[in-house]
Amino acid sequence: MKDDDDSEAQNAYATKKTTTRRAPPPTALKLGVSSSHASIFTERFFGAFQWEEFACGCGAAFVNISATYPIYKMIFRQMLHGVPIKSAFGQLRHEGLSFLYRGMLPPLAQKTISLSIMFGVFDGTRRYLVEDYRLNDYGAKVIAGVVAGSAESILLPFERVQTLLADSKFHQHFSNTSNAFRYVVAHHGYRELYRGIEPVFWRNGLSNAFFFVLREEASARLPNRKSVSSRTAQEFIAGAVIGASISTIFYPLNVIKVSLQSDMGHRSEGSWHACKRIYRERDSRIGNFYRGCAFNTARSFISWGIMNTAYENLKKLMHEQPQIPQMPHTSPISSSK
Repeated sequence: MKDDDDSEAQNAYATKKTTTRRAPPPTALKLGVSSSHASIFTERFFGAFQWEEFACGCGAAFVNISATYPIYKMIFRQMLHGVPIKSAFGQLRHEGLSFLYRGMLPPLAQKTISLSIMFGVFDGTRRYLVEDYRLNDYGAKVIAGVVAGSAESILLPFERVQTLLADSKFHQHFSNTSNAFRYVVAHHGYRELYRGIEPVFWRNGLSNAFFFVLREEASARLPNRKSVSSRTAQEFIAGAVIGASISTIFYPLNVIKVSLQSDMGHRSEGSWHACKRIYRERDSRIGNFYRGCAFNTARSFISWGIMNTAYENLKKLMHEQPQIPQMPHTSPISSSK
């Protein structure tokens, strides 16, 4: 009887041991669940993106930069040197037409990609937050705007090289955009291309959140125009007013960014230290931070008006279904006659 009990106990122990061996470890279960969740998140998040939004943003930026680059260059000189508009215009006139469009390729490349990311990432992120997380519309717009702005910050090297090419003290150092990129990377490393990222990060995230919330509000509250000309004018004015207002609010961050990026090779100072230095250099007056702001506001008014109008028209064009003309129906009797 005792032998039978011992045999049964040994069999039970062996069965328990075998069962225990076959059970997967908790770590493997956790990894499997995490991998599954990550796969679902990736599929749902990127599945909310639409390529049309990226294409419309890219096209709108191309139209805008082609028209407004000379204005930007004049504003840049005011930002960098703190001079009035007449002096900035005199500098450009003295340098001649050959230097007027110098440095246009970086902003053209940067803006086409940037606006593509801005509209595409915003729309996809907002759609994902609303559809999957049932987030309220305003919260989704703010978060999506910040995410889109943060994603745009990876394009800072274009702004960095644009600053070097537009600054007159580097005219003799770089012959073109690719030469400037190669020189900076070869002599100072890739990190130098991201000098001034802190003010750019704040500028992009906050300004995008403001822009999309206000733009959606304007689109919802303004009357629906039937005439093409009146609708285009309304789209231009809405984009222009919103863009110019936001650009004016965040103008000091651009001044700090330009000041940081106008140097090369030395250790980069922090944004707050740069802000205090600029304040001292400009007679300790906050108003002097806004040198060139009036002209920048005018440029932003035109620029964002063009971009908003171009974006809306490109979007309508892409969503229009081509209509196939139908042949008039004729009955056999009428055709025989």
